[in-house]
Amino acid sequence: MNLKPFKLTGPTCLSFSGGRTSAFMLWLTIQANTPEDIERWLLVCFANTGKEDEATLRFVRECARRWNIRIVWLEYRNDEARFVIVDFATASRDGEPFEAIIRKRQYLPNPVTRFCTSELKIRTMHRYLRSLGWVDWDQFIGLRADEQRRVAKIRARGHSTETVHETMCMPLADASLTVHDVGAFWSAQPFNLELDTFNGRTLEGNCDLCFLKPMAQRLSIIKKRPEAAVFWIRMESLGLASKPEGAVFNKDTPSYARLARYAEEQVDMFYDAQDDMLACFCGD
Repeated sequence: MNLKPFKLTGPTCLSFSGGRTSAFMLWLTIQANTPEDIERWLLVCFANTGKEDEATLRFVRECARRWNIRIVWLEYRNDEARFVIVDFATASRDGEPFEAIIRKRQYLPNPVTRFCTSELKIRTMHRYLRSLGWVDWDQFIGLRADEQRRVAKIRARGHSTETVHETMCMPLADASLTVHDVGAFWSAQPFNLELDTFNGRTLEGNCDLCFLKPMAQRLSIIKKRPEAAVFWIRMESLGLASKPEGAVFNKDTPSYARLARYAEEQVDMFYDAQDDMLACFCGD
């Protein structure tokens, strides 16, 4: 396997979403570098929105423990620092960071204005790095070679949408690794993310009922775990509408309250395996 793309050459933030793909990227980065270079250059950050499944939180903790690597758990806060460091025990589990940014913005994120991603993850990580005195750095993100459109878009831009001081790096794509390589790696490991996959995709990964997930996928999750819809229904019931589309997460699909009713009534919706989740920084 080509480990050259995973070699650290300077300050590097590895964005760990809590999924199998980014965990595979982390493992390869550990293999490609000396403990001294990892200590000198690497920071692994997990930005918790409060809407990740408990299995994701356990998986992040387990990766750190088994691979003897420090993973910094970050959350957005509405205070002067705008971030806080947490851990497995103190991490939010009821969407508190997500609700905080919604109440600050006074409208809901949506497919056009995805400020949840930028505020809860990207900017939260940036604020932490700058608090440490970082000025320029590489950002490792878990995009694979089989995600050609997303890879091409980021390669064309080169740097983050938030700052030119962050160089976007996609070592998995550069090493020609695909979802099949990710699956093969985890099938050989003594532990794994305890969430089901479908064609290599973790349906309940990242925010459990993210509005970028296909509608039928969200309905399936609600049927399995009705309690997952409570937060999303409550946010839409706030009635925030400083922008026309701001009162719902996705105006092109039913509200979360309606999805919950459909799930209770056992309404089936056709699920197309090719119906991809819209591109999001969160990754897998």
